[in-house]
Amino acid sequence: MIGPDIAGIADKLGAAADTATAIPQLAAETGLDVDTAYGVQAALVQRRLERGERLVGLKMGLTSRAKMAQVGVDEVIWGRLTDAMRVPDGGAVNPTAYIHPRVEPEVAFLLDRLPEPGEPVGDFATAVRAVAPAIELIDSRYADFRFSLPDVIADNTSAAAFVIGPWSPVPAGLDNLGVLLEVDGRVAQVGSTAAILGDPRRALDEGIRLAGRHGVRLESGWVFLAGAATAAVPLRPGAHVRAVVEKLGTASLRASL
Repeated sequence: MIGPDIAGIADKLGAAADTATAIPQLAAETGLDVDTAYGVQAALVQRRLERGERLVGLKMGLTSRAKMAQVGVDEVIWGRLTDAMRVPDGGAVNPTAYIHPRVEPEVAFLLDRLPEPGEPVGDFATAVRAVAPAIELIDSRYADFRFSLPDVIADNTSAAAFVIGPWSPVPAGLDNLGVLLEVDGRVAQVGSTAAILGDPRRALDEGIRLAGRHGVRLESGWVFLAGAATAAVPLRPGAHVRAVVEKLGTASLRASL
């Protein structure tokens, strides 16, 4: 029995992203399962690396109940980040470069060394150099932002762009910090870092474990986005977005008109 065409599916998703054109879901038609979908994700990101981009980290997806409910899936997933996805803090993005962009507030870690799977939380500070507030811009390549679990994994977990605010030392506690997402100076979402698997540090442990299943090891100096603390909101042309994380500060971006 012939399995899914991994390279062909990656090409379809890559073309959808390059042209900002939505495509139908692919998993049901192609027989994608979760493991094969991660193979598509690797091939999809490889296309970017061959264009000169480089890997700079990993991101978690669906780490909050709000996100799971919003997109209709129920398993934590992970994706890859490249340098071309990074937007300077306070920088601008062109919303027409995306299909249906959304933004969400996150917590970012800067890795000092590779933590071991299951490493005690007490050793966390020796593995993570710094922490920062962040914004992730997500953009599913599927029509109507609807997908199955294999679909979204293959699509590199809807990764599109990210902003990281000022780095700071890791505070004693990260498990219940208040989070706001502001759009044009008005509060659009309110949440807590507790929404990220109860504690963003757990997201790092999950990321190491899940990525390790597919032979991916995190590297010193990489960025790790722990996951969204609230549901995502659409990014409109001209909008100014700011994420505020208690004790950590703010990160922001602007959408051009």
